[in-house]
Amino acid sequence: MQIAPSILSADFANLERDLQRIATADSAHVDVMDYHFVPNLTLGLPVVEALQRVTPIPLDCHLMIDDPDRWAPAYAEAGADSVTFHIEAAGDPRALVKDLHAAGARACMALKPGTKFAPYEELLEVVDMVLVMTVEPGFGGQSFMADQLPKVREVREAITRRGGEIRIQVDGGVSASTIEQCAEAGADVFVAGSAVYGADDAAAAIGQLRELATACAGH
Repeated sequence: MQIAPSILSADFANLERDLQRIATADSAHVDVMDYHFVPNLTLGLPVVEALQRVTPIPLDCHLMIDDPDRWAPAYAEAGADSVTFHIEAAGDPRALVKDLHAAGARACMALKPGTKFAPYEELLEVVDMVLVMTVEPGFGGQSFMADQLPKVREVREAITRRGGEIRIQVDGGVSASTIEQCAEAGADVFVAGSAVYGADDAAAAIGQLRELATACAGH
């Protein structure tokens, strides 16, 4: 069970400090938004390059951007451990996965709440992780969408059926009150923003989330 706090909930004026606050997490989830694919603008490649120089944990870059085929490999080249692209925006996802792997990163495909998984199941042959969005992408602090849990189960069943070491990430509204549902459905990587950064003790919040998920896994 891996916890990936989202720095979208961090203090953007103190990102190095706030990365240190989550040093006990498994990775730092970095939300890149371009004001085209989603109606919000956050940060881009220069900031990721700067974060890579100071982060105590791997960077997990979630690209909510148009034309990831063109832009995503640069995030891998900048040192991101994992790069997530939205399947709705990718032109040739297999080629993109190949490019990300060639640049040394793990490749993940993300699905918006309204996007069905079945048409993309064959990509389990090449991706390392599937991100099931449990909110509409674009903004932090949204309410968890429990109606996405059947999709998590569907992805887990497909992975089990096909074999392979592919993780399932959930992102959006993940907290101590929702993480157990996600783990029971089959997720094993959890993006949490305000649930971690809104806590007085971020490390304690990370530990609590990990324990809750671990206790519920596979139940």
